[in-house]
Amino acid sequence: MSAFPIPCGELSRALVVKLRHHGDVLLTTPVFSVLKRAAPGCEIDALVYEETAPMLTGHPAIEQVYTIDRKLGRQGVSARIGAELRLYSALRARRYDLLIHLTESWRGAWLTKLLAPRYSVAIFSPLRPPARLWASAFTHLAPIPPLGNRHTVECHLDALRRLGIRPLPADKVLQFHPGTVATDRIAALLAPHALPAKDWIHMHPTSRWMFKTWTVAGYAELIDRLEERGQRVVLTAGPEPREMEFMADIVSRCGSTPINLAGQLTLKELGALIAMARLSVTIDSVPMHLAAAVGTPVVALFGPSSENEWGPWQVPHRVLVSGHACRPCRLDGCGGGKFAECLGALSPAQVLEAVDILLAQS
Repeated sequence: MSAFPIPCGELSRALVVKLRHHGDVLLTTPVFSVLKRAAPGCEIDALVYEETAPMLTGHPAIEQVYTIDRKLGRQGVSARIGAELRLYSALRARRYDLLIHLTESWRGAWLTKLLAPRYSVAIFSPLRPPARLWASAFTHLAPIPPLGNRHTVECHLDALRRLGIRPLPADKVLQFHPGTVATDRIAALLAPHALPAKDWIHMHPTSRWMFKTWTVAGYAELIDRLEERGQRVVLTAGPEPREMEFMADIVSRCGSTPINLAGQLTLKELGALIAMARLSVTIDSVPMHLAAAVGTPVVALFGPSSENEWGPWQVPHRVLVSGHACRPCRLDGCGGGKFAECLGALSPAQVLEAVDILLAQS
């Protein structure tokens, strides 16, 4: 394992691997910006799961986005092997000089062995020292602090620091590019409601991890109080049945009539919508990171997860947490019961106060 910086001027192609969820992938976008500044002649590719590719497409520093379709596992061994061989062949043809692996998965280690780049780096936690075989796959290893002590964006950038590449503050911003098709569709959806851009509030109450959500009653009261004073609210949610049921419950309890776009938007369209909002109210979920990436102020409610690791990045924000000494526990609700009491303890009045503070600043 090398202890020396790499010669960035000699890099022709690099691959950044991040096989995680949507928000995790969006938080890698500064890595591409920093690497491109350090090696402007280098073509930089990404490898992500297929469903997360929209988080990166359109990034000016990314040449190609390669994807892995996790659904192929349901189609049998032969289909999966065929897809893997096609992916390996495409990546091998790129002849990478550098591979950056931003998780601790074995897949990235084996891929590094097979592609044999001149330089390779992976992050790891000193609390879980890497196995010798895994560590031997890389020329550099970047230790990251224990959970909760450092934002995920900085942990990603630690991989570049290990290579001798120092990020500049201007490089650290998140990037998300909705594109004109998504922006035009959102404009068409909002047109019947006569909502001027930056004159309404976006709210996304749900997450694929439902233990991160606030209460139905809390959302309904907050929506009504905002609507009563003339601030229109636009609701969004993912299309999963649990999320749609949660949203239906919220809307049924509202005395007002918020604009409900739950389950109707793609990731690109969601980003375009948030970019048009004056403010976004979210939990620790993808829309919070999208708000940061498009520069929309955000009120974020945190419970079991850590705002130090996952909080809104470089955008005006207010983070709301309870005084529970046990948080952030990172558990699937208290006792694994799918409901986080620390989130339930937050009141609509607290959220409304945070909204008003940010509105006064915008």
